[in-house]
This record gives sequence, structure tokens and C-alpha cells, in this order.
Amino acid sequence: MESLGAQSPPSPRELWQPDSEGTRPGTAGELAPGLPGHPRRPGQQLTAPHRRPQGFACKSRVNRNIFNSFCRQPPVSMPRSVLGSLALSTAMKCSPPDGCSLLLRVNASLALHESLQGLEVCSTSLDTQETQCQTVQVSRASRQQAGQQLQVRFDCFEVAVAQTLYVTLRTVPHFCGVQLGQQYHMEDCREEDVGKNVPDCFAEKLSYWVDRSRKVILVQVPESGGPDYYVRLCLKRFTCEDAGAPVRVTGNRVSRRVSLPYNQELSCLCLEVWSATPDAVRIQTCPFKNVTESLRDTIHYHPGSQALSWEPACPMRGRVSLCWQPGPGAHCLELKHSGRPARGRVQYPLVDTQPQLCLKFSTSLGFQVRCPFKQPRFPAWKMAVQPSPAPGHLRVAFFSSSPARFQVCLCHQGKTWPPACRRLLQATPVPAASVSQGDSAGDPAVAFVDIPGDEACAPSTCIQGRRTDVQFSVPQQLCGLQCAATQGTAA
Repeated sequence: MESLGAQSPPSPRELWQPDSEGTRPGTAGELAPGLPGHPRRPGQQLTAPHRRPQGFACKSRVNRNIFNSFCRQPPVSMPRSVLGSLALSTAMKCSPPDGCSLLLRVNASLALHESLQGLEVCSTSLDTQETQCQTVQVSRASRQQAGQQLQVRFDCFEVAVAQTLYVTLRTVPHFCGVQLGQQYHMEDCREEDVGKNVPDCFAEKLSYWVDRSRKVILVQVPESGGPDYYVRLCLKRFTCEDAGAPVRVTGNRVSRRVSLPYNQELSCLCLEVWSATPDAVRIQTCPFKNVTESLRDTIHYHPGSQALSWEPACPMRGRVSLCWQPGPGAHCLELKHSGRPARGRVQYPLVDTQPQLCLKFSTSLGFQVRCPFKQPRFPAWKMAVQPSPAPGHLRVAFFSSSPARFQVCLCHQGKTWPPACRRLLQATPVPAASVSQGDSAGDPAVAFVDIPGDEACAPSTCIQGRRTDVQFSVPQQLCGLQCAATQGTAA
């Protein structure tokens, strides 16, 4: 539905073209004109001219003209300012009792030229890339009035709530460089008139609560005489994927409750509600958006490759890293070069399966530490201090159920943690033929280091051992040795 007005100083001239049924603009339903960004209240009628002006004729077309996608050079006599302005605003069309819908109103100005056959306005949704186009054609007789200023209004672009659009205005035919464009954001349900009158916004009035004992989400549907609704659970990833069959709620003015079962509390498990009308806006709310307990359920260790992997069940923004937790409740110290963005699957190759090696998840809600190798089923090496055959020395022995390589260093305990370490010593592998049993758990000794007793027994000294044949490992420490006994164990 378009109206075309011509202005010729000192008095403006208007052009009105009836539609296919001969009715005038604004008489079908209620079409309320709106200001940019502020729709008017329902009931305000779009006025139409009382008589049909003479002197101009136009035809409108809604389908897109593919040939107008290609531009041609404008004639020398055509000024670049032949398209004067482009203004966008919101209108509301109401048809009781079905409620109201939103329309995009486009106002444009142009100067007539003998080569200008008309105007084409296209509106493209930046969300779906769907494009609507309307064209106004100017008759051959009207083009002879070169320089005449015209005001053109397009009222028939049906749009959705909260939709972002890009509108282009072109000449017909399309002359290169003669084009106007503008981005426009439609009002959402927070705008008072839209929220009260557009059916797509009625879904926001639903309330819900979670029954964790039964693992169901209960949705309370208020009394409504409007359209039917669909309610479902979905997993909000790139799109909201089905997590249960949708339930249709009839808008019969009777309040009712809908029960939606779920299997696991996930941060991306959302409640989605939308009107049973074509292309309805879907409203989503996520009851467990602050729940991060599911992070630990997606940690996997692969014994064959000794790789530790983690893949979030839901998209998240944050960071994941490996860390060393020296003791219960102690701060987990991040391992070098282990930080990764938590955008998808993260894998760490050649990981030491020590109980103190943990995964740290950091998000805007804080951080969590998970230590997957604390379970008894994971093999862990141990370190012990024993008497050495060499006089004045202590032997640091390593016990493991599988072959491994180790190193030892001496550390000094101070006010800071971890302690400063020095004097790196590589452990000597024990030949397979002479592997001996020496650990309470029954694991064989696979490597050892002999160190001077006076250094190991010095005050505030710790013996630190670490595995070296993996990419990510954490140390074990023995501190405050009782050198008279010359024996201690770290696990």
C-alpha cells in the first residue's frame, strides 16, 4: 500500500492510487502511523485523501525485480541528488480479535527526471536474510515534469518484533551510485504498545518454576483469548535444538499448567515459547543458565594416547587450563602453556594421571576445579626416600605400574608458594631385570636418584620429583625429612 505525493511550490500536490479492490489506504483494519522507533497506539486511523489528485499516475509492484540488481551509468543530465531522503518509522496494524502486527513505513523523496521510471525499496532482515521489495512506477507523461519534487510512502512491509532490517532505496532502472541505505531496528516486547498488542509478545507473560525432585519444569499459562501457543524445552546452541516434544496450548481463556520433563540440568537447557502463527518470534528463557555442575561430566581420559579431553555440553564463554593442587583446599596453580579458550572441545596430549593434576574452568560466574584422577582406578606413581648404598647419600626411588622417566630437584621452603627449586637431577632408570618391589602398593621401582644427605636434610628443604616423559605433569614433594629415619613417601 503506497501513497505518492507531489510537491510544487507554493502548494503540495498529492497522488493516491487505489488498490485492487478500489479501497483507499488505511481503510483495511486499523493502521496507526508511528514515529521512528515509537509505534502509535491502536485505534489511530491512517487518513486517506478525500479526493484523487490529478496530474500523476503510478503503479506498485511487490515482487522483486531481478533486473534492477544490475546498475547502469546515469545520464549526464541526472544529478546525484535525484534521491533526496530516506526516513523509516514503525506502524501498527490491528485486526481485532487477532491482535496487532508491525509494519515498516518508508518515506522517500525524489526529483523527477525523464530517465527515472520509478523507485524500488527493498527491506532485508539481517537475521534471516529474507528480502521484501516494493516498486513504484512513474508514468511516461509524469516524467516530463523534470525537477518536480515527489514524496513517496511505502506502508506494506510486514516485519517481526525486534527484527533488524537494512532498507535500500534505488531508482528504476538502477543507476550506479544513485542509492540510499539505512539500518533499522524494530521495537521489541519491552515497548509498552508492542508488548500489549502484538501476539508474539504474549508468550513473555508465561510463568514457570522448577520441580527438581521430579525433574520437571512447570509452566503456568495465564488466561488468554488470543492465539494458541507452543511450549517446549530445547538446547540453545547455534540454534535451539529439540530437547522434548512441543506442547500446544490453546488460547481459550482458561488458565492451565504444562509439565515439561528434563534429564539433566544444563546451562543451555531453555524454555521456548512462541505463538502458533507463521514466523512468530520465539521467546526463550534458561532456568539453569547459572548451573555449571555439568562441566565435570564431560571430562574424558584416553589411556591409549594418555590424552585428557573436555567438551562442554553447552556453549560457554570462558577459559580452561590444567593446574596443580598440592593439597586439599589449596590454591590450584596453573600449568604453563595449558590455558585454552573454552569455545569447544579441548584436548591435552600426554597427561600425567596424578591425583593433584586438575582442570580449572574460569567463567564470568567464577571458577571451578575438577580433579578427574582422584579416583582409585587411575594409576599414579609414587616417590619415596630410602637409604642409599652410597655412604652419606639418600636414595629417591620412583614406583610406577608402567615404565616412566623422572627428574628430581631440591627446593627451599619460604614465605611464597611454590618453593624455589634448584639443582636438577635426572633419575636413573632401573633395568627391567633388576626391578624390585619396594612400595606398599606393590608397584615396582622404575627409577632412582642418589643425593647427598646433608643437602636433602638441610632445614626448610623439600625433595621434588616430576615425571618427564609426558607433556603435562605435576610434581610430588617430600619436605622436612627426618634424616635419622632416612625414609619417607609421597603419593
